[in-house]
This record gives sequence, C-alpha cells and structure tokens, in this order.
Amino acid sequence: MNAPGLVLFIDDDADLRRAAAQTLELVGWTVHAHASADTALRALDEGFEGVVVSDIRMPGMDGHQLHSHVRALDPDLPVILITGHGDIPEAVRALQDGAYDFISKPFPTEHLVAVVNRALEKRRLVLENRRLHTVAEAPTDDLGLIGDSPAIQTLRAQVRQLAAAEVDVLLEGETGVGKELVARALHRESPRRRQPFVVVDCAALNPAHADMELFGHEAGAFAGAVRRRIGQIEASDTGTLFLDELEALTPSLQAKLLRVIEEREVTPIGANEPRALSLRIIASAKAGLAARVASGDFRSDLYYRLDVGRIRVPALRERRGDILPLFSHFIQDACARLKRPVPEIGAAVRHRLMQEEWAGNVRELRHLAVKAVLGVEDGTHHDPTASTDLAGRVAAYEKHLMEEALMLCEGDARATTDLLGLPRKTFYDKLRRHGVEISTFRSK
Repeated sequence: MNAPGLVLFIDDDADLRRAAAQTLELVGWTVHAHASADTALRALDEGFEGVVVSDIRMPGMDGHQLHSHVRALDPDLPVILITGHGDIPEAVRALQDGAYDFISKPFPTEHLVAVVNRALEKRRLVLENRRLHTVAEAPTDDLGLIGDSPAIQTLRAQVRQLAAAEVDVLLEGETGVGKELVARALHRESPRRRQPFVVVDCAALNPAHADMELFGHEAGAFAGAVRRRIGQIEASDTGTLFLDELEALTPSLQAKLLRVIEEREVTPIGANEPRALSLRIIASAKAGLAARVASGDFRSDLYYRLDVGRIRVPALRERRGDILPLFSHFIQDACARLKRPVPEIGAAVRHRLMQEEWAGNVRELRHLAVKAVLGVEDGTHHDPTASTDLAGRVAAYEKHLMEEALMLCEGDARATTDLLGLPRKTFYDKLRRHGVEISTFRSK
C-alpha cells in the first residue's frame, strides 16, 4: 500500500520525535527528524518529494509560521500539523491556511501513518503532473515525434536517414500508430519541404470516381466536364504524395498507380499526352502487406517498387515509457482547443494508462485525453460548480458527449452527426443551445 516516501518530521519533544520517526521508518519511509522549524526549512525546496509533519507549539518558529514559509515556497507541498491542545480554533485556523491535515496529541500511530500515506500520494501526483506539464510545454522534437523510448529514438533516426534521400518510402504499422505523422515528418525534413504534401486516403476512394480524383480530367472529357480538373497525383507535383492505407486500393488502381510510380507521369482522363511529374511517394499500410503479396491479394511489383525505403512505426505498447508524456501533450492540446483548464490526472487514469493494451494505439490515447479534459473519464477532477439538478446534469452530459464527438471527428460536422446519430438540424440546434463553437474543434 505504501510507496517509498520522504517525511520531514519536526517536534521539539525528543521522545515523541524519536518514536514517530521509528514508526514511519518501519513503514518503509525515509524520515528526516528535526527539533526546530529553522533547521527543517533548510532541507526544503520547491522540488521536495515528500511531506512535512510539524508540531504547532514550539519555541522560536512555531508550526503556523513554518507552514507559511512552506506555502510561500510551494503551495502544493502537504503540511500536516500536530497540536497537544486539540482545540477546534487551532484546527480551523490550520485548515483555512491550507494545511493538508490536522492531528491532535496523543494520536494512534496507525492514524499518523494513514494521514502521511495520503499526503505522500497527493505529493507524488502533484510532482508527476508538474513533470508531465513541463514535458508537454517544452519545445518538441523538430520531427514532432514525442517520447524518448528506444523505439521512438530508432524511428527518429530512420526518418532523418531517409528524409533527404530521393526514394519512395513504405510505412508499416498498426492502426492509430501515427503513420501520417511520420509521413509529414519525412516531408518536412526533405528538400521538398516547401512544396505540396498531398494526402490520398485510399480506403475512402469511391470506386466510381477514383480515377477522376487521382488522375483528373480534361475539359470535355465526358458529359458535364466543363472545365479541367487537376487530380491529386498531379497536385503533388514537385512535392510529396502520401498514399494512406495502400492495401485498400483495387487491383485496377494498383496497376494504374504502378505506371505512375515507374514512369513518373500521369495521364488525365481525356488527355492525349501524359504529363511528367517530379514527386516523391510515401505509402502507408497495416502490418501484413507482405503476406498479402505472397498470397496474391496485392501486386508484388507495386509493393517492391514502393519498398525502397521501409519504416516500421512501433505500436504504443512497444513504447510504454512514452505514454505519460504523450498523454500530457494530448491533454494540453485538447485544453487549448476546448478552452478548458488542465485537469489533474488522477491515480485511476494513471493506472489505466500503464495497464491498457492500447489496441487503438496513439489515436486511442488521444481520445482518452479528450475525455479527461471534458470530465467524462474516471480519475479526473470534475467541475464542482456543475448543476446538480437532473435537467442540468442531463444537459451537461449531452454537451460533454457532443464536445467529445466533435473532438474525435476534428470538427467535421458530417462525421460528428453520423457518430451521434443526429439529424443535421437537430445537431446544429443543440450546438446553439449549449454554446458550442464547432470551429474550435477543427485541426489548425
């Protein structure tokens, strides 16, 4: 139950000081015992990782004065005050001044241990939150890849190695690991960084219109084609074409894309001559694409043409040391978008962060951060001023659900209405009623 901790114990009574120190040390904590507040203060700084337990009535600086000095140094450092008088005014004054707790002499040792244990847990959470906020607010790696695990360090090295090379790259990894983030890092670090970065979601291509979207068309190419349309491939000329979820391409599109890759040219629908292109192609696929090639479900020539440089993006469970810094970063991002205060990450959420298998990887972690900011996740502090009547609570919960859905869909109204199962008019009526601005949820 009790994690290792540090206790600064101050009392001018030598016998009580010695007995209390022995009790706390038997629990497993490190105890620094002092006979006066003056000497104890010299051992304190704002990064002190423990708690302070002090008698109130002492010669020289008393417990109240000590508490004032500690509060000025770090208002979040728990101070537990002890008095031999047990009068209510003393207790009220100490608690109003921000003392963590108040113990009257004589006290059972188990009560002292229980109070110190709670205070140490609070101090641990406060310091951990500070560390996470420091990480989240610090300038991020120029690649935008957060974390310091061996897996992410290897990924950064691979990105830097391949970024400047004029070769196509295949990114492999599970859903939600951040393959598009890696693709953008490759583009940003490449000589093409000032040129277009065009994303094609292969899984979202409509088979009936895919040729037109990818290759474009000339004016008059078919009925209704009144003007020329530049396809996504040509739009990436001089820059980078990112083919997301490559495995979703139909066999017909695989064949057409292979010609683009081999010849570096595109022929719009209705055009007489191909147009030369200067582009770099980055493709992403879920793990197992090689097996699909072996089984004949995906063209081997297209696979090997793209597999000049390959990067495997690690799953979140392979980089558990990065989970807390990533979560804190997502918390900060969600707070900025939603204009909400940064919540304290409670022990329940922390336990879940480290125990979860994270099948949805970084994307799932980001969604959990949104829920924490909205106050709909266990283990975070909720607004104590929120309405307690049924109608108010229902309205607040409905607002939370709408904000969560908007955050998950990044402000896309159609995707949000589909997710919530709401008619468009009802959706906008509820936005107005709850004062929710959809624009704050859109990616910058």
